[in-house]
Amino acid sequence: MSELQGVEAVVLVGGKGTRLRPLTLSAPKPMLPTAGVPFLTHLLSRIREAGITHVVLGTSYKAEVFEEHFGDGAALGLELEYVVEEVPLDTAGAIRNVAHKLREPDVMVFNGDILSGVDLRAVVGTHREAGADVTLHLVRVDDPRRFGCVPTDADGRVTAFLEKTEDPPTDQINAGCYVFRREVVEGIPAGRPVSVERETFPGLLASGARVQGHVDSSYWLDLGTPAAFVRGSADLVLGVAPTAALALRGEALVLGGAEVHPDAVVRGGATIGAGCTVAAGAVVDGAVLFDGAVVGEAARVERSVLGANSLVQAGAVVTDAVIGDGAVVGARCELVGGVRVWPGVVLPEAGVRFSADV
Repeated sequence: MSELQGVEAVVLVGGKGTRLRPLTLSAPKPMLPTAGVPFLTHLLSRIREAGITHVVLGTSYKAEVFEEHFGDGAALGLELEYVVEEVPLDTAGAIRNVAHKLREPDVMVFNGDILSGVDLRAVVGTHREAGADVTLHLVRVDDPRRFGCVPTDADGRVTAFLEKTEDPPTDQINAGCYVFRREVVEGIPAGRPVSVERETFPGLLASGARVQGHVDSSYWLDLGTPAAFVRGSADLVLGVAPTAALALRGEALVLGGAEVHPDAVVRGGATIGAGCTVAAGAVVDGAVLFDGAVVGEAARVERSVLGANSLVQAGAVVTDAVIGDGAVVGARCELVGGVRVWPGVVLPEAGVRFSADV
């Protein structure tokens, strides 16, 4: 792909990922293993694929982890720079905080926890054709009540920013990807918290600025919850969600050094991390196993995350759950329905059940 001239990218990765605890106690959300690599790798690969090479990461929580892993970005064909947010500055404040690193006329801004299939070049095209000050990627969703809605007129101009409501006037929501003219970024107040949704965008509309919508129905998922994280990882493995970071897609991804018994079943886009063990008769369906996790004989792990070096013993059932690093789920335990086990916790044999029989 040829270089996309006059555009650079900002990726906001400063959040604490509290909804994904305990997984995010040890790593920032964008660095969690997702289909075998840190989630951020998938986003960076798509940015590079679109022809953008200069990327600034706005970091905060565990900021050092990003640079330790990605360095200067050369391995991905990128020029990466890092800016640490010392105090929380909210969405627009975080964008303003990296302004001194910017040098191109157009700045593409990404939330670092969104998995999206939008055509990035097409968003920039919409921005330039409209002569917009800011362009928002808007995605159509089946149930927009959980999101703020963004209506547009016949020319695609944004007309309002509406809070969550039981009766939304449109199915278009803010998808967490924007193109700013650099002067607009520099016009955001510096050194204090500023929200794009509550202050920057409404202020631009009130001043008569051109705020454009790029509307599509591409794949879109906010990875903020354990259920969404697991689904996103599985969709990447299965080929439902786009990435340029995976060479192979299929029913499962088994990383180097993992041992899966021939009598085990691994399916549904599951990822088996490096050094994991899946024993005979076990079923791992649509789950994410971090490096070194062990699933015992005849255990079932479905739509769940097993942290690094965790252990699910024989006959246990783990469904829609999160098991922290180094935790032990005793034989014949049943963990279902969103339960979270903190790192290092040891549950005794049959110690937690949902059904009456033991």
